[in-house]
Amino acid sequence: MDGQENEQRDTGADAAPDTGSTRRRISWPGRGERSRDRLRRLGAVLLLLVVTLTGVVAGTYAGGHVDTDIGPFRAQLSLSPSLTGGTTVDIPPLGALLLDSHDGPAYLTVELGALDQRRTEALIDDPASISRASQSAVDDVRAGVMRLGLKTLAAAVLATLLLAGLVFRDVRRTAWAGGLALAVTAGSLGLAAATIRPQAIEEPRYEGLLVNAPAIVGDARRIANDYTRYAEQLQRLVGNVSKLYTTVSSLPVYQPAPGTTRVLHVSDMHLNPTGWQLIRTVVEQFGIDVVIDTGDITDWGSEPEASFVGSIGLLKKPYVYIRGNHDSPRTAAAVAQQPNAIVLNNSTVTVSGLTIAGIGDPRFTPDKETSPAGSGLTRQVADQVIGTGEQLAATVQNSPAKVNVALVHDPASAGPLSGSCPLVLAGHTHSRQVSKLPQVPGKQPTTLMVEGSTGGAGLRGLEGEKPTPLTMTVLYFDQQKLLQAYDDITVGGTGQSQVNLERHVVRDPAKGDQVPVTPTPTRGGPESPAPTSPSPTTTG
Repeated sequence: MDGQENEQRDTGADAAPDTGSTRRRISWPGRGERSRDRLRRLGAVLLLLVVTLTGVVAGTYAGGHVDTDIGPFRAQLSLSPSLTGGTTVDIPPLGALLLDSHDGPAYLTVELGALDQRRTEALIDDPASISRASQSAVDDVRAGVMRLGLKTLAAAVLATLLLAGLVFRDVRRTAWAGGLALAVTAGSLGLAAATIRPQAIEEPRYEGLLVNAPAIVGDARRIANDYTRYAEQLQRLVGNVSKLYTTVSSLPVYQPAPGTTRVLHVSDMHLNPTGWQLIRTVVEQFGIDVVIDTGDITDWGSEPEASFVGSIGLLKKPYVYIRGNHDSPRTAAAVAQQPNAIVLNNSTVTVSGLTIAGIGDPRFTPDKETSPAGSGLTRQVADQVIGTGEQLAATVQNSPAKVNVALVHDPASAGPLSGSCPLVLAGHTHSRQVSKLPQVPGKQPTTLMVEGSTGGAGLRGLEGEKPTPLTMTVLYFDQQKLLQAYDDITVGGTGQSQVNLERHVVRDPAKGDQVPVTPTPTRGGPESPAPTSPSPTTTG
């Protein structure tokens, strides 16, 4: 009995754990698996979202940009993810306009590029097309934005599919990721389109050099209201480049004696890219040997403006430069980096047989208005400006080679140079003028030639009732490096289409003597008679 009871107890003891074990396999493991399954599903959904959003962002950055034509301009439109939305219009190197154009999550960037030569020439040849181009500009932008949206949508979906395929290696999950990417991207673009605010163009925020634009050309609302007039002025200004070609091609280029050196004097570009177009035209048409720049090539002397001087290297001619009061030391350093540029600062250089001395303006006052030489200067500033001329005069006197031309920015610095060299070139006043410096007894006479503004005074050229014209002068030096003649070239400022070239012969090449200076005008433009051919010999 005892054995049987012990056997039963043993069997019972063994059976009880077996029954409990069976119950645990049926109940508790089931709830654990469901919990783990829910966590796995949640993780899979989160991973799907992460992969999708990563693919959308990567696709947007990789493919969310298009090049488009807006009238005669090339522009690049690009989209990027953003929580707040908006638009930036980049205008290198001047800065940017920031527009609160729409809500997120897409940000539009418009970067304006250069004029397309072919389309610009077509506009000039067909005046009626200018009006059509202005009217179609909005359609160009709309078409560009539509192409941008479709390309961004395709790039986002494709990038997501590729990423999901690499991560999941499962067709079903990859398809879910692609569909989700399509929904997210399309929804974002739809939200941006639904919240667009066209009136935002009237209230932009400015960055870079354009911070000063409202004070110079007026508020954006007035510009928007007068858009047609401003567009016509800009188109006529672009047309001036072609008119200059037409005008100079009709003129007999001055035929001096062999060995003549041809110098192009420019000044006060003030960041106007149109000035470079005119310079390149004249350098090619007139066979220029040396370009001389008497300063104010930029407007504020800031680092972003340094890229503006890159056009110097394209001229392939020696470029002699002195700093103006709107040019900073970093501006001069940027010019010096150009392969054909020579920066003078109380120093001399011999180029194409001409010995040139020059000194930069002692001031850096980019926020000051231009004033005529000797006016509006405090006693301290006047002494500083005149002292610059005295420093250069001492350098000229000590030069081992005879100086043929001296360069100063402000004509007020020229006085001490009288008698030290035959010719002084200056700028600063934005007004062309030729005069004789008071002669020093026993010294040679000295001519002062003040150039206007080759850049039409930049944005400042729009301040007055009439815009400032773009000017430059071609100087002809004989074998003795004395001035024989010069051509004054003038292109009407913004809104004006006249081009003028005046030939002045100051020395008779045959006799070598001084003759009266008499201009011979040649005009070109839609409201002007056809160009006439002045005599290439002495006038007056």
